[in-house]
Amino acid sequence: MNCVDTQGLLGERLSRSTGVSQERCQKGKLRKLFPGGPPPARSGAGLVTLLWLAQGASAWAQGSSLPMRPIQNIFEPHSGPADTLMQIAVLTMVICAGIFLIVGGLTVYAIWRYRRRGPEDDNAEPPQVYGSAAIELAWAVPPILIVVVLALVTARTIGELRAPRSNPNDLQVVVVGHRYWWEFRYPKEDIVTANELHVPVDDRKTGEVTQLILHSADTNHGFWVPELGGKSWLVPNYENTMFIQPWDAGVYLGNCTVLCGDQHANMLIRVIVESKEDFQKWVADQKQVPPQNSTADQGKRQFIDNSCGSCHRITGTVADGVFGPDLTHFASRQTLGSGVAPNDDANLRSWLQDPQVLKPGCLMPNMKLKEAQVEQILAYLKTLK
Repeated sequence: MNCVDTQGLLGERLSRSTGVSQERCQKGKLRKLFPGGPPPARSGAGLVTLLWLAQGASAWAQGSSLPMRPIQNIFEPHSGPADTLMQIAVLTMVICAGIFLIVGGLTVYAIWRYRRRGPEDDNAEPPQVYGSAAIELAWAVPPILIVVVLALVTARTIGELRAPRSNPNDLQVVVVGHRYWWEFRYPKEDIVTANELHVPVDDRKTGEVTQLILHSADTNHGFWVPELGGKSWLVPNYENTMFIQPWDAGVYLGNCTVLCGDQHANMLIRVIVESKEDFQKWVADQKQVPPQNSTADQGKRQFIDNSCGSCHRITGTVADGVFGPDLTHFASRQTLGSGVAPNDDANLRSWLQDPQVLKPGCLMPNMKLKEAQVEQILAYLKTLK
């Protein structure tokens, strides 16, 4: 599918999901509406989203020196748990391939050996074998041994991945799933952020890991970053845990794995793995109150007067909402809408004008802001670094 076809498909999907005319949504119009943005589909968006992710990966990496890893591949692990899961996956595939070759080979041999040979065929049945202990053992014992081996290996792997960690130097992050975004809390560092999880790289010598404590604020969600670890559920009123131990710096992508509503497909995860020095710098920056900028005072007043603070929190202001993402350092994030689009002026302007256009089904309503109000709030949000 080339770029033009993709644009046409996105325009059609956008028209269906938003009611905006298809002519306006297609091709060049779509580019203007979503410069570098994602497909705003309501349903069945997985394939189109993946196409867009592949095409827009380089754009997402703008502003970051870390390598972008847009392809989610369980066979290219960059973390301890992901490596363990890859090994058991390879073992299972090797065993299954062996079974396929044996069964397939015997089937082909039987077809060839007992094929019809033409007029000279006497139509005699092949030798019939009943009650052979050797044959019954041959088809009963190997499968039982295979199941036992896989069960033991799986149980051992689950035990290793679920074993409690007690290293006091481990980084702890509380992950809260919301419709349709992620909240990340760092209790020891007293930091709250959204949608972009920052963790330090591990050198595999210290044994330190990043512990993730999983909660849900509404319905079931699933946390999965394939190159860093396996899938884990987030269930309301239940605490789940997992850990990652990333070895290589980079930006890793993940998804919610449990159908949780309209925008489940666009509930994306970005894990930014960086050096310990860069991570400590990020922590120090996040703990700072954003500097007050007098040129953005009008935007700050518009933000407060339009009750944006009822849902969002910004440290150092009266905004203390908890229903939406914490925006204290919003401008330092690479994306908006839980990874739905790059965090640039055009996409942020579109989001402020009507979030339902960029992400149909999200819980943020259209505040019906005037153009001047949009520009003022945009200018204010850009100062929150």
